Amino acid sequence: MINSPNNSQVKHLVQLLKKAKLRKEEQSFIVEGRKMFLEAEGLRIKSYISESYLVQYPETLELLKDEPYEIVTDSIMQVISDTKTPQGIVTVVRMPEYSLTEVFEKEESRLIFLESLRDPGNLGTIVRTAEGAGIRGVILNKESVDIYNPKVVRSTMGAIFRMPVIYVDDFYGTLRQAKAAGFELYAAHLKGTEFYDDVEYAKKTGVLIGNESAGLSEQAAEEATKLVKIPMEGQVESLNAAIAATVFMYEIYRQWRKS
Repeated sequence: MINSPNNSQVKHLVQLLKKAKLRKEEQSFIVEGRKMFLEAEGLRIKSYISESYLVQYPETLELLKDEPYEIVTDSIMQVISDTKTPQGIVTVVRMPEYSLTEVFEKEESRLIFLESLRDPGNLGTIVRTAEGAGIRGVILNKESVDIYNPKVVRSTMGAIFRMPVIYVDDFYGTLRQAKAAGFELYAAHLKGTEFYDDVEYAKKTGVLIGNESAGLSEQAAEEATKLVKIPMEGQVESLNAAIAATVFMYEIYRQWRKS
């Protein structure tokens, strides 16, 4: 049983929670809670279980009979958890692997392209909503928040294990690559010439969403097939990035369901 905060594994877990660079180097990240533990089957590297969790879920040891695990004191669980009220189980998992080819070559594909998205909650919400709306992949530039940030992971509610999320070095080149693969790209933009619900979206559609404060860069907007806007009443100029993405995703999903 691990009962010391000076334990090398404890120190490593704390660093894995905090440092995106370490997560990238090790191609692993941390999930918390029973739901995420169960959904990570096949990706689990090692689990850490508190004494009180085992009292509540003694069957966990049977689930882990062929996997590495450690039992920790409740006080250590507080140290290795990113939440104020730990759920009693922390698991190190491998990062899923996806490729652009995988999402570009599908005959029908609906994608979200995110440029310099910074807020963990926004990204987590977009990934979770994307799964619900039938989106086939989320593509981001390197300047965007890390999908494996603990706050993002929690916000996805498990969708992180099912929704392809791909970071690209050349975001604008990737947009051009998507168009070459047959995608029509629609940029959420204040200078849009059509409202989002007046557009007939293509079978291969990509929606471009920009930074929370600055919006899309001119370079990204120039790669779009069309600039599209969301109608607004009152004095509000724009919506939160996750809400804007949701509006587009569900309109595209509505049209797809009706086709």
